Amino acid sequence: MLHDNNEINDTENEYDYLNIKDEELEVLNKKEIEAKIEHKLHICEKKAPNLKVFQDYNLKLHDYKKRRKDVKKSKKEKDKIRKVYDNLCNKRRKEFLAAFNIISYKLKEMYQMIAIGGDAELEIIDSSEIFNEGILFSVRPPKKSWKHIQNLSGGEKTLSSLALVFALHYFKPNPIYFMDEIDAALDFKNVSIISHYIKTKTSDAQFIVISLRNQMFELCDRMVGIYKTNDITKCITLNPYKIQDNKKRKGEIAQA
Repeated sequence: MLHDNNEINDTENEYDYLNIKDEELEVLNKKEIEAKIEHKLHICEKKAPNLKVFQDYNLKLHDYKKRRKDVKKSKKEKDKIRKVYDNLCNKRRKEFLAAFNIISYKLKEMYQMIAIGGDAELEIIDSSEIFNEGILFSVRPPKKSWKHIQNLSGGEKTLSSLALVFALHYFKPNPIYFMDEIDAALDFKNVSIISHYIKTKTSDAQFIVISLRNQMFELCDRMVGIYKTNDITKCITLNPYKIQDNKKRKGEIAQA
């Protein structure tokens, strides 16, 4: 049946028009069928598919595939860079530990030599993350207990620091060192040991040492003196070996 608004009731029974029997066909209302067909066509026109959706879908699908390909490429590059980074970290750790062991061993030797006994050691604070917390420098002066370097006296700090400098020089020599009155807090025995070590064991480097101790500057290759006259600062450079040779020659001449 048709409604007043010419819409077909959705719950109305539909005929199977392909397999309808003749007696059923005779009782059908032609106008009603035509109206129903017209209504169905009208509904189809209203519900016509938007073909642009397929075009948009294809564009989105293409964009998705492109982005997925870019993501895979980026992930592959990230994994490659991560592998290089991990290899560098492992190499850095191995080289650091190798250097640390050599310097730590040499530090003990240097300290025992210049302090005439005692002991010194380097300790990594966090062995699992060796680059996070730093290194602890502990020293046991002769006939004393272990102490951190910041708790040592002035002379003990000087000896400990010089032992570390010489250990670092043994591992990787620097071409030049500047030292300002490193012997000020040391006794003459320690000054002599340090000056002899600099003279005999560090021929591959140049040491410029400011010192007022004759045990230090008597062994130097060149001696630069700074003095003041008439409010004017002047300097003089001497070769101790030439002075000694001149004294020796004068002595030989006097004996002759």
